[in-house]
Amino acid sequence: MSAKHGQGVHPDEKITAKNLGGSIFKAALPAGVVFLVIALIIGAASGDHLSRFFHSYLVALAYFLSVALGALFFVVLQPLVKAHWSVTVRRLAEILTSTFPLLGVLALGILIPMLLGSSGPYHHWVHPAPDDHVLHGKAAWLNVPFFAIRVAVYFAIWIFIARWFFNKSVEQDDTGDAEISDRLRAASGPSIIVFALTIAFAAFDLLMSLNPHWFSTIFGVYYFAGAAIAIFASLSLVGMFLQKKGKLTRSISVEHYHDLGKLLFAFVFFWSYIAFSQFMLIWYANLPEETVWYQPRLFTNWSGVSILLLVAHTIIPFVFLLSRWTKRVLSRLAFFSIWMMVMHYVDIYWIVMPEYIAPNQTQTVFSYAVGDLAMDLFAFIGVGCLFVAFAARTAAKVNLIPIKDPMLGDSLKFENY
Repeated sequence: MSAKHGQGVHPDEKITAKNLGGSIFKAALPAGVVFLVIALIIGAASGDHLSRFFHSYLVALAYFLSVALGALFFVVLQPLVKAHWSVTVRRLAEILTSTFPLLGVLALGILIPMLLGSSGPYHHWVHPAPDDHVLHGKAAWLNVPFFAIRVAVYFAIWIFIARWFFNKSVEQDDTGDAEISDRLRAASGPSIIVFALTIAFAAFDLLMSLNPHWFSTIFGVYYFAGAAIAIFASLSLVGMFLQKKGKLTRSISVEHYHDLGKLLFAFVFFWSYIAFSQFMLIWYANLPEETVWYQPRLFTNWSGVSILLLVAHTIIPFVFLLSRWTKRVLSRLAFFSIWMMVMHYVDIYWIVMPEYIAPNQTQTVFSYAVGDLAMDLFAFIGVGCLFVAFAARTAAKVNLIPIKDPMLGDSLKFENY
């Protein structure tokens, strides 16, 4: 067996994607730029000082950031629990974590305008009313310079952790040093704690502060649950896509997809539990400063979206993903992975968009109906294309599986019982 493939990998297995990754990068990068520019043009024409554009942009950024954060969680967790089954899909998650520098740059699209005097999507606390004593009391935390510093620190930490784990994993491909696995395991404990803190505070800052009068101590867990759903659905879809292109056809089996499906099901349940717990405790307490966040989502036109999340984000996937049959038939697992990625977007949209208030004096059917939906779509596609482009660029440079991981053989032979 050639050294290129490493112990346990079939010699005919295609474990690189240089040409495929390069082609995707060349197509997706300019497409992402074009779609973002179109979204920005539509936003500039809306007459609200780009406020609606910033909300659309934040939805897209928070969505793809959740995919990268879910990938980082998966990468750090595997050595911590000494997982064997996941070795053949771990590199795919590592590749997705390489997008953090891009996402950090995209975050500047919100931070720089705020530093230059714009409120971005955070109008309520950037320009608080003179008689708003609640926000004046929170000014030590909710102010633009400190907000920008915190966001920069979050991304610096995520980039550092992701890069360190990725570099060590790729180094093991070259050296075959089994001690690298021990170093990854030793670092995973502290890293998972830092990850938990940073994702929680990032969720508080980027999303919860859109309505700075409201607070929930488990909102960070809520966002994390969505990120976990996003990564397990994404890994299934990326794996199937690569196999359609002739890659990893022997390395990722139905057994691995079965476990990804089980984890997807588990976090659908976990997300539902956290969402219900947050709602039930706040609504039962009936405190105005807490219920204010749910009122527009339950008693306005947004109530339909709330019902949609209950049915399509919880009940339907719970019923179907519970079945072993769904998780082992790849076409059905692909369908529900796509389903959950769509529902995750609806969830992020439901968090962000009710906080946008359109200026009534310029509201028209086009600019606040068709134009808004087009802006949402183009911002999402634009950020998504850039995300895919940078992940594909990384995928073109490395093996798609960690070919010299000591547990690779166990992963290749893995079976569910």
